[in-house]
This record gives sequence, C-alpha cells and structure tokens, in this order.
Amino acid sequence: MAVTQGPRLATRLPQAWRVWRKAGWRGVDWEFRRKLRPGNDYGRWVREHDTITPQQREVLRARAAALADGPLISVLMPCYNPDPQFLRAAIASVQAQLYGRWQLCIADDASPAPEVRQVLEACQAEDPRIQVVFRPKNGHISAASNSALELVQGEWIALMDHDDLLPEDALLRVAECVRDHPDAQLVYSDEDKVDDAGQRSDPYFKPDWNLDLFRSHNMFSHLGVLRTALVREVGGFRQGLEGSQDWDLVLRCVERIAPSQIVHIPRVLYHWRIHVQSTAKSMDAKPYAAVAGERALDEHFARLGIQAKAEYLGYGYRVRYALPSPPPLVSLIIPTRNALALMRQCIESIQKRTDYPNWEIILVDNGSDDPAALAYFERLAQQPNIRVLRDDRPFNYSALNNQAVALGRGELVALVNNDIEVMSPGWLSEMVSLAMQPGVGAVGARLWYPDMTLQHGGVILGPGGCAVHAHKALPRGLNGYAGRAALIQSFSAVTAACLVVRKSLYTQVGGLDEVNLTVAFNDVDFCLRLREAGYRNVWTPYAELLHHESATRGEDVAPEKRERFERELAFMQQRWGALIDHDPAYSPNLTLLLEDFSLAWPPRRTDA
Repeated sequence: MAVTQGPRLATRLPQAWRVWRKAGWRGVDWEFRRKLRPGNDYGRWVREHDTITPQQREVLRARAAALADGPLISVLMPCYNPDPQFLRAAIASVQAQLYGRWQLCIADDASPAPEVRQVLEACQAEDPRIQVVFRPKNGHISAASNSALELVQGEWIALMDHDDLLPEDALLRVAECVRDHPDAQLVYSDEDKVDDAGQRSDPYFKPDWNLDLFRSHNMFSHLGVLRTALVREVGGFRQGLEGSQDWDLVLRCVERIAPSQIVHIPRVLYHWRIHVQSTAKSMDAKPYAAVAGERALDEHFARLGIQAKAEYLGYGYRVRYALPSPPPLVSLIIPTRNALALMRQCIESIQKRTDYPNWEIILVDNGSDDPAALAYFERLAQQPNIRVLRDDRPFNYSALNNQAVALGRGELVALVNNDIEVMSPGWLSEMVSLAMQPGVGAVGARLWYPDMTLQHGGVILGPGGCAVHAHKALPRGLNGYAGRAALIQSFSAVTAACLVVRKSLYTQVGGLDEVNLTVAFNDVDFCLRLREAGYRNVWTPYAELLHHESATRGEDVAPEKRERFERELAFMQQRWGALIDHDPAYSPNLTLLLEDFSLAWPPRRTDA
C-alpha cells in the first residue's frame, strides 16, 4: 500500500540509517538535534560547497564575459534610515558582482540620519551604475519601491533590502538562468541569514515553484527577480500592503503567467541580515506585515474568483477554502481483511468525529474469515450510508480500491486505510475544500503515530530509491524545516492511507496500477500520473488523523514478498527515474539519506 506497505525503509537504506531509525529522534528537541547532527554543520557545508575558490572565480569571470550582451538587471533597493555600515556592505555586495551588467536603483525614503545621505551620494558619485532618488517626504516602503522602480532601465528587476547581501555570483547565475529559460517571467533562489559578524546560518533550501506553499508563506523573495515589463503591467508596488508589498507584487504577477514561467535556482544567492529591526529575526519587528499578508492573500483569491480566507499563524498563513454548497458526496473506500478492532475504531471515529455532512463508506472485505468481523460487517451493511463488498482474490490493494471507486456514488473518493482513526472533526471538510480547487489532484492528510510523532507529512521522492514520508518522527507541536511540517503545500505525492481526489480525475488517469504495483508505491505512482496530467497534489496539516501503520498486513519480509517489493521498486525507478532523481517539491541541497531535511553532502545540483 504505497510507501507504508512495503518493507520498512530502514531495511532498504544503509546501515547508518538503520541505526538512526532504531535509536530515533523522537524527543522534544527533534529540530535541535537535527541541527546538531554533524552533517548539518552549515558553516562547514558553506566552506566546502558554497564558497567560491580562486579557480572557480576565474571560470565564473569567463562565463560572465561570455554574457557581454546579457540582460541588464536592475537591483531595486528602497532605503530608510539603515545602519550606515550595513548599507555600505549591501551596496558593496552589488558592486562586487562578477556579472557587470547591473544597475542599482536606490530610493531613499527621507531618512532622518544625515550619514545615510552621505553614504548614498558618495556611492552614486563613484559608480555610474548606481542611481539614487531622494524622496522629499517619507511614504513607507511601497512608495519608496515605486520611486526606485522609476529609475529602472533593465529588463529584469532584482529585489534587495538596504541591509542585506548578495554573493558575488548572484546576478551571473540569474543572467544565465534567464538565458537558458527565455520564457521565464519570475526567478527566485535559495537564501540564508547573516549576522553582524558575517556568520551565515539558517539556510532555506526551497522547492521548485510550489503555489500552495507560496500561499502559505513568501518562499519567493530573497533572491526574487522579476521581468520589468510584468512588474509595470501589474502596477508596481501597492501602498497599504507595507511589510508584505513584495509578496503582494508577486501574487499579482503569478496570476498572469504560467507556472512554467517561474524558475527556481537551487543556490543560496541572498543573505538576509539578522538584526533587531529585521523580520529575519522575528515578525515582531514589523507587526503590520502579518495583517498586510492576510490582505494580500485575500485579495489574490478575490481576483481569481476563489472563495478563501487567509489567517496569519505566526510561522506562516493558513488558507481556508470554502466548500461548495451543497457539499458534494464523498465515497470513503476502506479495504480490510478481518481486523475487527481496527475496523470498529476506524468506522466509529468517522461516524462520531467527522463534521462533513455528506459521505458514504464502501468497505471492501478482502477474504475475511473471522466470524466476529464478518458479523460486524453484516451489521454495518444494514446502515444506509455503508456498503460492504466481498472480494476474495489475493491481496491487491490497487485492484480492491479501483473496484470500489467504480461503484462509488460520490463526486469525490477518499482512500482510507483500515488502521486510520479520525482526530480532527474538520478533516474531511478540509480535504474536500482543497480537492475542489482548480488544478488540484490528490489531497493528503497529516497522519500521526499513536505516540504523536509524525507518520506522514507529504511524500519526498529519492530517499530509499523511491520515496519516503517528509518529517517522519517529528514530535507533535514542532513545525519542521522552514515550517513545512505545518503549512499547506504541494508535494509530488501523498499517501493513500488517507487521500481525497475527485472521482473524475481518478478515472481520467486510470486509478491505481493493479498490474505493476499491487501493494507498494501505487499511491506514489497514481499521484505522479496526476502530476503528469497537469494537476498538483496538495498536503494539508489541518486534516489530522492517527495511523496505526500497516497493522493488518505486517512487514514484507517473506522471500516472495521481498521479491514482489523489489520488482515494484524497479518498476517505479524505470517509470519515474527522472522525478525520483530530482523531486521538484524537495531540493538537491538536501539529503537523500534521511527524512528530516538535513543537508546533502555534497549537493546534488547539476550546474557548476
């Protein structure tokens, strides 16, 4: 049954990984331990994998020289009363760029400190590529950004704060990216933070374009680069959105372009300054930004005609999508063999703890022979919204579900394991509201082990040769890497232990593969076929259920089961090898040995 039905991942990964899984990281200091693991020494990682050597610098200079006719990139820098030391360093980092076709457009928003003006005038005098406008009256960051925008002559705009830093290869890599992607309209990179001593920390290695994660937090900015014509087309920066003005700008741009026109550079090309007045340290530095973020999202949905409301949570935003009226019927498909106690727990939790009003259950009895279980199933079948299908064929998870889905009356189907127990009453409402959104394929839930550590936080491709569950074993109450264990986002796949999808889409892509994937990875393959058909698979942390994982099927340790598993794994690698090697919802800078978003040694980037 997909990721969770084959041999446990510990038996397929190196010995070190098996030891790690045996010992576990299930304490309340999970994130702290992740950062302390020797492999997560970011300072060392930077020295070994993100520091330009003299030899590499010469190669990059040659590449920059070959782009003599490359795009002019205008760096947009609104400025208000920064620490002059930080301002000088920010400007110097632009001047140090290996790629020379840039313009620095600075708008000073009537800074009261006279030294700021002195620094800006001196820099403008020494470098003709630096242009400064001094606003006579303070208008806040949106107005200042628009004043800087008026200076722009380049084809592309790079957004930069007045106290942050660019690495010397940043604009070169942007220029090469837009050369290689001529249809691109938006480009963004990974980022980290830098303190007063120049110490880098807290890297954010981002996925490729991920609309649902972007609607949960601003994963675009730092370093965000936008085509100038598009920025002017949408009207530049909007006043009243201060604190989230960049996010609002990109939201309006995204509405007018295709996802394929948004390109991610998986390198740290921006160093975000940590100090008491920066949101790099805390959102408390700009409390108005949270309100502006809610407004930016709400108006984004209004422009698209989507009924949704955003709520700031502290580590990101939750978007609540409205259900259709009336709510559509959902067919809950639950295969089982015997397992009376689990089935009673599963069914009763659905009946007693689900606030969604319109559902039916199709219980697929795969050869049960326990008299007590059979009697219970017979009683269930007397209920008006429960049907029991008998299927005595050898266990084939894909076939059992496909047969039941075909008989389901619902507009949506929910694949549910018999070892699932409902926790949050709104689980089905949440999943249906997402599954009904334009462009969404499968929707997955946040599943917990009984000890309240995370079992499923989305599926990552690559580890174990195919797929694992993101943030597995994360204790409840922690938000995970960059908040990604607690934010709605897209993944390449989600587990069928609890999955909701429109029945029409299930049928469109042919359901689960009952020929090649009878037990393992069938949900991953199904989700990847949805993705191939142009849909995005979404995981939500707001549908929470317990998963008593694989309690009825046991481990696949018998020789015949091992052989079947290896065959199904080989099929996945042959069919989906390119995606497994590069999961767009993950990062080549992160490891394939663990599920906790640790650093990769070395990174798996293909560009030099």
